[in-house]
Amino acid sequence: MNENDTIPGGAWMNTPKLFLIALGSLGLAVLGGCNTVSQRDYDAAIDENTQLRERIAGLQETSRQSNDGNNAYQSQNDQLRSDIQRLQTDLSDAKSAAAAADAAAKARPVTGFEGITDVQVGMRNGGAIVVRVPGDVLFNSGSEQLRKQAKATLDGIAQVINTTYSGNTVRIEGYTDSDKLVKTKKKWGTNEFLSAARAISVETYLVSKGVDNNRIYSAAFGPSNARGTKKESRRVEIIILSE
Repeated sequence: MNENDTIPGGAWMNTPKLFLIALGSLGLAVLGGCNTVSQRDYDAAIDENTQLRERIAGLQETSRQSNDGNNAYQSQNDQLRSDIQRLQTDLSDAKSAAAAADAAAKARPVTGFEGITDVQVGMRNGGAIVVRVPGDVLFNSGSEQLRKQAKATLDGIAQVINTTYSGNTVRIEGYTDSDKLVKTKKKWGTNEFLSAARAISVETYLVSKGVDNNRIYSAAFGPSNARGTKKESRRVEIIILSE
């Protein structure tokens, strides 16, 4: 009998072929299933990676903002330290200036003329006291006549002279600015004559208030010995000479 014609044998011989075909089909199905799972995992990994990148970016932005805030706070702190140091320096300078002013005030002799309205008190070499009164306080422009409000100032000066310096010689010095006379040129001619008339007016008033006429005299300097400004140059200086 031909074994190919034997049904059992032929069936047996064809069974492996069928098994292989079935196994192959199953393998394709399994492989196809594996491909499907791997794609999901891949997509999930991509999503997770994207989320992680977004979280990292968010954390980096938060860190940057935090650093910016820290930098701003640091800048503010540095500015505050600088301001505090500057204020401490200013305070130290102010204390030094106050101490120097206090020392100068203590070193300056008290003359008795301090506190009189509209006067400045100083000293000259040799110990002479200078009582400076602005010309604009004493006189109107181009005039030698004392203003009413000037008399209160001169009253205070006369009182100190009579009580403290009655034995001293007093010299009244008249000064003007350097402007040439215009409206009063016919009356005075020059600034020297105007300054002389003004000094004499002050001298006359002080004598009327009790200052010894034998111990007081006047001098005129016109625009000589000018001070910082024209206003400061227009003045009368009452000099209390040392005995």
